[in-house]
Amino acid sequence: MTTLSLISGNCGRRNGGEDHGSELLHRFSGKDLFASDLLRISFRKGDGIWSKDLEGHRIRNRNKFRVTAKIKKGKQYDYPWPHDIDPNISSGHLSYLSHFKPLTEKPKQVTLPFEKPLVDLEKKITEIRRMADETGLDFSDQIAALENKYQQALKDLYKHLTPIQRLSIARHPNRPTVLDHILNITEKWVELHGDRAGYDDPAIVTGIGSMDEKSYMFIGHQKGRNTKENIARNFAMPTPHGYRKALRMMKYADHHGFPIITFVDTPGAFADLKSEELGQGEAIAHNLRTMFGLKVPVVTVVTGEGGSGGALAIACSNKLFMLENSAFYVASPEACAAILWKSSQAAPKAAEKLRITAQEHYRLKIADGVIPEPLGGAHVDPAWTSQQIKITITQAIKELENMNTEELLQHRRLKFRSIGGFQEGIPVEPKRKRNMKPSEVNMPKAADIELEIENLKKKILEAKGPSDPITTQAIEKLKKDVDKEMTNAFISMGLQEKLESVKLELSKASKDTSSQPLNRNLKEKVDKIMQEFNHNLSQPGAYLGLKEKLEKLNLVSRLIEKEERKQKLKAEINQKVPAELKEKMELLKNAEEKISKGEPVDKELMEEVEAVKKELLEVLKSANLEVVGVTKKNVVTAPPELKEKIEKVNTEIYEEIERVINEAGISGRIEELKAGIAKGSSSEDIEKAEAKIKEEILATLDVEALKEKVKSLTVELDLPEETVAEGEISAENGKFQ
Repeated sequence: MTTLSLISGNCGRRNGGEDHGSELLHRFSGKDLFASDLLRISFRKGDGIWSKDLEGHRIRNRNKFRVTAKIKKGKQYDYPWPHDIDPNISSGHLSYLSHFKPLTEKPKQVTLPFEKPLVDLEKKITEIRRMADETGLDFSDQIAALENKYQQALKDLYKHLTPIQRLSIARHPNRPTVLDHILNITEKWVELHGDRAGYDDPAIVTGIGSMDEKSYMFIGHQKGRNTKENIARNFAMPTPHGYRKALRMMKYADHHGFPIITFVDTPGAFADLKSEELGQGEAIAHNLRTMFGLKVPVVTVVTGEGGSGGALAIACSNKLFMLENSAFYVASPEACAAILWKSSQAAPKAAEKLRITAQEHYRLKIADGVIPEPLGGAHVDPAWTSQQIKITITQAIKELENMNTEELLQHRRLKFRSIGGFQEGIPVEPKRKRNMKPSEVNMPKAADIELEIENLKKKILEAKGPSDPITTQAIEKLKKDVDKEMTNAFISMGLQEKLESVKLELSKASKDTSSQPLNRNLKEKVDKIMQEFNHNLSQPGAYLGLKEKLEKLNLVSRLIEKEERKQKLKAEINQKVPAELKEKMELLKNAEEKISKGEPVDKELMEEVEAVKKELLEVLKSANLEVVGVTKKNVVTAPPELKEKIEKVNTEIYEEIERVINEAGISGRIEELKAGIAKGSSSEDIEKAEAKIKEEILATLDVEALKEKVKSLTVELDLPEETVAEGEISAENGKFQ
């Protein structure tokens, strides 16, 4: 506190020009009069008399009064830099310009759901080590064996990760942040703040750093390392101020010739009402446009997850690299599953369909390389991961620095043009129609599935037995398809982890008690999983493809079972039928063939046939088979006269077609078509050529005359038009096929 004295002369002038002064004290004893109280005191202009608040507390003096007041000292502004800055600093990081400080507590270990099998092995290793310390016994062999087993399990697990598992690693709470990587790879680093409009978004960090005595501009999304930091950093979801700060630094780097290194690790831009009011879309679009005009090399590294335009706003680069377990997507799998399947539990299926992994982006030529991570993820060894990033960045910058400005801009432009299928030098069709609807060519339709079922049914019934190779291959293929569909369904329902744990328990139980029945608790778990699976499967409109394939598999299984019973019954009957009766059955068969052909059969042969039938019925009854009835096998055969007439009509049709081909000069094109088929030309070209030849033949061919001949033949023989004889002559046979 500071005491302030105010002295004034000729404060009030009364009659006769007499001067009056007063020394004012606060009306309350033991208290000082503050300046704020003094300002509230009113002064009466007319006669210079103080208001009644000060009546009784005036001390008159000849020509002055004194006011004593205490004023609070203002707090000195706390600048981020110290008072004694070393001007000769040559290395290190200016940590006082950054809010990023070392953590006081070590981060808690987090186990991801798919890593639970490894936890059991870790517990066993820890327990054996504790026993060795307590007892003093040597368990080194057991510990070494378990550690080898753990390393092998870890390797097997991380070599076959699913997309959703890689995404969970990218979102790991202990995964190194952008500033962790920057501090690991730079010798000097100074963080720069602000968008020059009064704001500094902590979700995006920018600054200048040096690697191998070369300066770079670093820009990246910054996540927090704990809940408090995540709230302060807004979970790495930038507002428009963050993107404008990044834009300012890009322009700064472009002006001074610094290569730009950007790090992507964000679920997306912050989509609240205030951000939209401040122009979130405009800020992102401005960044996209500006980045394609930067005259310095730009390299992007995706260290975690990259969500939509919020990630792309700092990722329009010459080279894009992704860490092995990072992800880049237009919409998060949870959001995609909620839109398409109305449930976020289908996120694993959505992650697979979206192709969000680094490996998929590299295969699609979106990413220029995949940076390896240690087994277990980047959080296992952050320093090693950072060094891999540094090596990749320096190699990419060396390659880009060999280009001049025009080549650099063209390289960046063509990188993104090629993603959309553009090829340099090939003109784009301006009026080309692009069907945005998903292609239904490879999608199974209900009619196709029914046809496939009928074909498979026919194969099974015509097969000599269930071991026929064609039938077996078709059934195996169907089983594999159903198995794959069921696996995807379990994943989308969120039951995959439960199923894996039950499988593990079943394998253990089968090893321990191979002869004993299944454990009751384990059986209840299996029943519960299947009950939940069947409930989700029975929902209307859900998993239609899987339902159709399951019905198809059930039908095929029933047909196979029926065919097996038929073969078994046939074998039993053949065993009970004596050899003499088999010879008589051959006689019966020959007699039936003669009757079907219309040949005369003598009376004795007919009596013998009837006797064989009765004997065969007795044999069937003795095999405990009930004979319901006897039917005659209808064999469609044509009499000789009918065959001659049909052959005559067919000859006339073929002669007419040949005459038309010769007159129209189409034979040359038919030969070309045959040569094209032999060479393996595309099906579309072949179909077009066939259609053109057919049209020319039909235009010249007298189809009506041929139809009249076929019609007259059907009327004469009193047969349906659709089937005149075994050749199935109809009006359609007049067409070139």
